[in-house]
Amino acid sequence: MLKKIALVAGSVLFAANLMAATPAKAPHVLLETTNGQIEIELDPVKAPISTKNFLDYVDSGFYNNTIFHRVIPGFMVQGGGFTQQMQQKETKDAIKNEHKNGLVNVRGTLSMARTSAPDSATSQFFINVKDNDFLDQGDGYAVFGKVVKGMDVVDIIVNSPTTVRGGMKDVPADPVLIKSAKRID
Repeated sequence: MLKKIALVAGSVLFAANLMAATPAKAPHVLLETTNGQIEIELDPVKAPISTKNFLDYVDSGFYNNTIFHRVIPGFMVQGGGFTQQMQQKETKDAIKNEHKNGLVNVRGTLSMARTSAPDSATSQFFINVKDNDFLDQGDGYAVFGKVVKGMDVVDIIVNSPTTVRGGMKDVPADPVLIKSAKRID
């Protein structure tokens, strides 16, 4: 009888450890753009604040029909804040900068855009098209995800001809629309 109890207890402990060691599946978001699809995997473990913030905007439909308003070859593509008419969308409050989370700004990573104030990120994000280690220095820019499919689409977007619109430079001459952003996890 004692052997059975020990065996059951051992099995329960083993199962509990196995479950604890199996991380939850990372959330994925699909950006449907005028140039194709971009699938992003988020990192809620290393960047919980930025991930929650981004998903809140995704779930509310905020990113639907916004544009990539800043594209710079050899650097990044930025979106998540403006309509096709270059009207800035009203956002929620800014979040804390999570740049010291161990993730770095390399090609294909998704980061929070912000002003010169470290804790000023709201809805805007960017995708690095090359390794940008200078964005990890000082107050840095928080990485919170990565492109897992569609980097070829990002490369098309970053090479779009640009113009000046609404007082901003590096705006695609033909708007690159984020038709929809939705969870696919």
